[in-house]
Amino acid sequence: MLRGVNLSVPKGAVMALLGPNGAGKSTLVKVISGQKAATSGDLHLGGVHVRSASADALARVGLCTIPEGRSVFPNLTVEENLLLMSYAGVSPGLIKETAFSYFPRLHERRHQLAGTMSGGEQQMLAMARALASDPALLLLDELSMGLAPLIVDELYDTVRMIAQSGVTIVCIEQFARTALRVSDYAAVMSGGRVVATGEPGEVMNTMADVILGGAA
Repeated sequence: MLRGVNLSVPKGAVMALLGPNGAGKSTLVKVISGQKAATSGDLHLGGVHVRSASADALARVGLCTIPEGRSVFPNLTVEENLLLMSYAGVSPGLIKETAFSYFPRLHERRHQLAGTMSGGEQQMLAMARALASDPALLLLDELSMGLAPLIVDELYDTVRMIAQSGVTIVCIEQFARTALRVSDYAAVMSGGRVVATGEPGEVMNTMADVILGGAA
């Protein structure tokens, strides 16, 4: 259950949303993305009130979620996974240009079945597919899950680049250090509440015992 959550993320900024298991992070993602209805409060995207909007309506106005677990189609090639986004009206050429500019490795793997790639490469593919929808707000749920630290660093460097193009990004993480490194703001959840917000350095200093309870 969420209680009195109050967050604001400026356009083109990266916010790290941190906290231990059971803190309410995943519930908040479901409320923001329209998968779970809020019983009270308000939700605005780009100044528009969207609390009662459905998940597909939110997607059409620029909200995109990459859930934990990556969600690629394992029996399709990298290129086929990407071109599925053309059904949303995006040109195949633009989809591939966007994906391969952010993730050159996907160009090398474009004819490979997605399910045979490493976990890090599958996460790159999931992110590339999301970017093809030209999102205004990107929710990344546990981007680092199951990945080696060097791969996580690489992915978060790309997160920073994506934000610099004007996309607002919320990174939901149990493990904090790498997310904080590329974030403009941080918030910590515990017991369904936001218990701290601010710049990454000050949040780390005051809430290290909570946000580093797991690991990196």
